[in-house]
Parts: sequence; C-alpha cells; structure tokens
Amino acid sequence: MNNPVPAPPPIVIPQFSLARQTAALRPQLTQAMERVLASGRFVQGPETEALEKKAAAALGVHEAIACANGTDALHLALRAAGAGPGTAVLTTPFTFFATVGAILLTGAEVEFADITPGTFGLDPAQTAAAVRRHKARRSTPLAAIVPVHLYGGMADMEPILAVARAARVPVIEDAAQAFGARSPAGGAGALGLAAAFSFYPTKNLGALGEGGMVTTGDARFATRVRALRTHGSLHRYRHEELGWNARMDEMQAALLRAKLPYLSAWNRRRRQIAAQYAEALEPLAAAGKIVLPARPAGHVFHQYTVRIPDGRDQVRAAMLAQGIGSEIYYPIPAHRQPAMRQRYPRLPGGRRQIPQLPEADRAAAEVLSLPMFPELTDEEVARAAAALRAALEA
Repeated sequence: MNNPVPAPPPIVIPQFSLARQTAALRPQLTQAMERVLASGRFVQGPETEALEKKAAAALGVHEAIACANGTDALHLALRAAGAGPGTAVLTTPFTFFATVGAILLTGAEVEFADITPGTFGLDPAQTAAAVRRHKARRSTPLAAIVPVHLYGGMADMEPILAVARAARVPVIEDAAQAFGARSPAGGAGALGLAAAFSFYPTKNLGALGEGGMVTTGDARFATRVRALRTHGSLHRYRHEELGWNARMDEMQAALLRAKLPYLSAWNRRRRQIAAQYAEALEPLAAAGKIVLPARPAGHVFHQYTVRIPDGRDQVRAAMLAQGIGSEIYYPIPAHRQPAMRQRYPRLPGGRRQIPQLPEADRAAAEVLSLPMFPELTDEEVARAAAALRAALEA
C-alpha cells in the first residue's frame, strides 16, 4: 500500500493577500458597484472618464487613457508610437513576459539590453551600446525603448532618456508595477512619450479584475491611443485605422476610483515594511548572505525583493516549512523563454544563438520576494524576517 503524500505545511503569512484590504473597504467598494448598477452604463462611461482625470492628477500627467488591462496599455502605446512590422523595440529581459509579448504582438522585433543589478532596470550603458549596435547593422528602425520599473522602483531614467534623445527614439515606460513611484528624473508615467500601467489585482492600485492605463503628455498621441482602444474609431461607426477592443469596463473604473484615495497611505505603509525588513536583515547583508534592495525615497515597494547568491530555492523551501510564503519574480528571463527561441538565428550544429545577458540570468537565479502588502502587521513582518534568517543560518 502506498504511503500518502504529506500535505504541504499551511501558509501562515502569505506573500500577498487582498483579503484584509477588501474587507476593510467593503462599504466603499459596494457603494461603487451599486452606483454602476444604478447608472446602467457598463463600458467606458462616466466612471472611466472620472478615473482618467483622477489618475492623471495623481501621476502628474496631462492625459490618462484607461483600457482593459496592462498588456493592452503597453500594446496601445507601442502601436501609437509606430511599433509594427519592419521595426524593432529595445527592452529589458528581466520582466514579466507581457512586456515582450506586447512588443511582438505589434509585429515588431524585440532587442534586449542587460540590467543594472541594483535597480533591476535597463542598464543605461548597455542600452546605449545596444542602440549603437542596432544602428551599425543598418537594420530595421528602432521604434521605441521600453524601460521597466520593476518591483515598485524605477529604472535609471535620466541617462536612459539621454540615450533615447540622442538616438531620436521615443521612450515608452512599462510602469505596470510603479503607480506612484518617483525618481530624481520625475514620477513614473510622466517621463517618456508615454507609459503603460496595470491595475491587475496584485498591483499597488489594483482592480477587482483586469484594468490598465496609458499616460502621456502629448495630446495627439493620446487621441490616437483613444482611437486604437475602440477599433480605430473616434466617431461611432467611422474607423480611421485598424484598432481593437481594449475598453475598460465601468465596474472596474468605479472600484479603482474607490481605492485611489487610499493609495498614498498604502504606499507609505509599504515603505515602512521595507524599512523594517532592512533593519532586521542588515546583519545578513553585512555577512554577504543576502543583498537587500535599494530604498530610494520614491520607491513604492510593489515587492520587497532580496537577492540570495547561494541556495535561493532551498531557502524558499525552508521558509515555506515555517509557514512563510514567498515568490520568485521571475525565474526565467524573457530572452530564455521558449516563445523566443525560434526568433534567434541558428548556429552551426543547429543551436540557437541566445543573447548573452548575464545580469538578467543572475537575477533570475537569485531573487526572492518576501511577504509584502500594506495590511501586514509589524509582528508578521518580524516573523517573515526571522524565518529568512533561520533559513540562511541553518
């Protein structure tokens, strides 16, 4: 008789949970839903328009265009910027695959530049080198550079913007994880030609379903995004170009409006949690057992992600045995995803010439995201840090 497989230990402190936030905001969320039900408007109506105005003010941008999800937001922005067949887009390999997928879905090719270990964002020097290589090949025009603001921190934007200006290439920020983040260059979503945000439920500002947004300071660009969002149409039944259905539904817009006033306080709490982790884990960092994330003033800590140079997966398993959840964002960098392999040239012998991006590969092998959501208590943060210490010191 086979022995039963033991059940995994219960997770006492999850890496992420919406249960507490949703319970606390239930009256406001219910009121928002009832408002939509009473209106009889369910797709891209007054709730969406009001959300766009509030979000634009919060982000310090002139135009905000709500859409169905974050992938559509990036796709819309890229299409409006001219990405398509016969062009290429430069981005980071260390990101959720939707960044790359949105580029490929325009028909453009993807080119990669490696990351800076400290920010996990595009390395400005590697970006400049990639732009030079692209121009030297006299290949397809570069339609955009897409830096990704990962984990709630921002890429090193000032030198990236300088590279883009010199090359006359627009910058489209992938700010899916960075609503409210700031850097010396300015706020996320307000620096390039345009930016894409996601309102997936796990984000700092999350819907109770899907949602996304494009921001820009260019009125003509915004007009084109609005047309692409609705089958290439600005006037009913008149279609100037081929677009698609990327509209936001009113229920999600209303729910996001209900949540937006709380975002600054939630982001402050995330920074407090990050500071508590840093204080508790500094001795491990001093001993070289982990690398703590930087904590610039404008970071909004969508994730608190440490690097574990040796034995990351064993440490994660040991934490799980203590009931502490964690996640790996992301275990396979984009340039090594199976969907990319057929796009690389073949070498003699049939192997594919995969780009050499060592910092992205190293990050994928080392990163571990600890429990992070605003409703975590100080005691829970301390317990998560203690579990990590115990796992590393075992």
